[in-house]
Order: sequence, then structure tokens, then C-alpha cells
Amino acid sequence: MQYRPLGNSGLQVSEICLGTMTWGQQNSEAEAFEQLDCALDHGVNFIDTAEMYPVPPRAETQGRTEAYIGNWLASRGCRDKVVLATKVTGRGDNNAGMDHVRDGPRLSKAHIFQAIEDSLVRLRTDYVDLYQVHWPERDANYFGKLDYVHGSDDGIDIHETLETLSQLVSDGKVRHIGLSNETPWGVMRYRQLAEQHGLASVVSIQNPYNLLNRTFEAGLAEMAIREQVPLLAYSPLAFGVLSGKYLNGGKPAGARLTLFERFVRYKGERTEAAAAAYVALAREWGLDPAAMALAFVTAQPFVASNIIGATTMEQLRANLASVELSLPEELFAAINRIHLQNPNPAP
Repeated sequence: MQYRPLGNSGLQVSEICLGTMTWGQQNSEAEAFEQLDCALDHGVNFIDTAEMYPVPPRAETQGRTEAYIGNWLASRGCRDKVVLATKVTGRGDNNAGMDHVRDGPRLSKAHIFQAIEDSLVRLRTDYVDLYQVHWPERDANYFGKLDYVHGSDDGIDIHETLETLSQLVSDGKVRHIGLSNETPWGVMRYRQLAEQHGLASVVSIQNPYNLLNRTFEAGLAEMAIREQVPLLAYSPLAFGVLSGKYLNGGKPAGARLTLFERFVRYKGERTEAAAAAYVALAREWGLDPAAMALAFVTAQPFVASNIIGATTMEQLRANLASVELSLPEELFAAINRIHLQNPNPAP
């Protein structure tokens, strides 16, 4: 396992980060503990969660994922060995099904203060290393939306959100702050306000990035490098589609897209055609398709850490092993040819 700087935070994070959003829904607490123990044994020091997890979001399960992690940290006594990241839920009416979180979450001072206190209790810790805004307060292009239409500006101002996050840093409850599902304008606005007002500056951005969705490269990749706000890449396997298990109508038992019809982002004719082409390419090179897809993400110069998620130990071990794979230039070229023929079928 290699380690990379988390922006200019001074923290070094493993190139693989353990994602947790299935814990409490598809995975039990015992299974979460097993995954955490295995990841730590393999050199993973970075754990990512969120107050709204597990997914799909439901009132009866909300916060369960953080509680599992907190119980594991307490039982293992290893808080000092991990970089712990969580998120504050964004505006509820920008993402349906969030009314059970603080009666409709906002990114105001009162909401953020309540969110961090609740997360710290569940995580059984005094601080989190990275506290991220899960998605913007304002209307913006995220969760697959590309056709920006400017709406009303009735959201909580970014300045208030950033001032509150900075206060959490000053109070010692948060070491560093980051963004998630953000746009180039959003990143620069946070950076601009931090510089103007002497506030904490964001050190990372967590957005989707995979072979089926490389839209991060269009505007955010340059920013990630020049502004030292590297990507924490989520959905590197596109909900498992890039493993090939859903091809030709496949519906493996217990898999996310089999269980939950709401996840349609990585479905469609173009998506399946591109996935089939990447899977065939990997097999042509004698590689596991999932390993190739993960290695592609990890190799990008704007990526600080690749967030993997697994529901079985077999999947987890295979995903962790992807760090041993280095893709040759000829394979990168072949991947890019497929991309140019069918670009970003699942943004």
C-alpha cells in the first residue's frame, strides 16, 4: 500500500480508502468489523463514511454505519491509526428522501453544529480528521446532472457554511474540511472565501470517477492538481457494473443493483456497451475487469485515494489487491480508445 498527501493537510492517506455505505443495510456489524480488520491489516488507514449512511437512506437505519465504525474503533483501540472522514448531509429538498435527517437538513450553522455532535457520539471519538459537505446547498450539477439550469438562490450562503466548518476546526472537533459532489465554481468559491476571510480551506473533493464517468477530467482535474484539492474517487467500479457481473441481464443475488431499483445511474444501453467493451479489454489482457478499472482510477495524478466498497470479503480482498496492478501505456491507450468511442455514458 502506498500513501499520498491529502491536499495540503499534512495527512498521508492510503491510496485505497475503505467505503462504508452498505454497512447497516447490506452488511451487518460483524461483517463491518471483519472488513475493517482486513483493510487495516492491508495498510488501509483511511475510512470514509457519512451521517446519512447506510444507503438507501431510511429513517430506521440512518446513522447506523457511523455507529458500527465507532464500536469498532472503541473495541480495537486504534483511533490513532486511522484517518477518519465523514460528511454532513446536504439540503434535503435537493435530494429526495432526506426529511428524516434533522427534519430536512440544511448547511446552516445550527444544522452543522448538530450534525457533527451527533456524528461524534456515534463514532465514539472527539474529532474527525476530514469533515465533508456531502452535496451543495444550492442547485448545481451533481448526481449525474449535466444540464445546468440556474434556479433561485434561496440556499444557505457558502460563507455561512464555511465559517461554521472553520469554527469546528478551531474547536478541535474537525481537523480538516472537504467537499463532495461539487463543481469547479463551488470549489473555487470555497477557496476564495477562505483566502478573503482567513477561514479554513478545503483539502479534498469527493466526486464520482470511473471508466464510465470521467467528467471530473473536464474541469475539476486541473483544479485538483493546481489548487491542491485532490480527488477522493467514489464509485470507481460504477456500482459494480465494471466488474461485468450485470452484463447480459445479470442480476446476481444480493448485489446492489439487484436489490435496489432506485440506483439507475449506471444502467442504459450506452453504459452496458461501454462496460462490455472494458470487460472484454481486461480479459484480453488477462486481467480481472474490476482490478483494471480500480487500477485506472488509482493511477490518476489528481487522485489522492480510491474509495472502494464491498459487501463480501472476497470482493474486498480482490479490491485491495488492485494496488499491485500497474497498467502499461498500451493498455491506457486502449482504454482511451474505448472512451473516445463512447465517452461518459453514465455521468
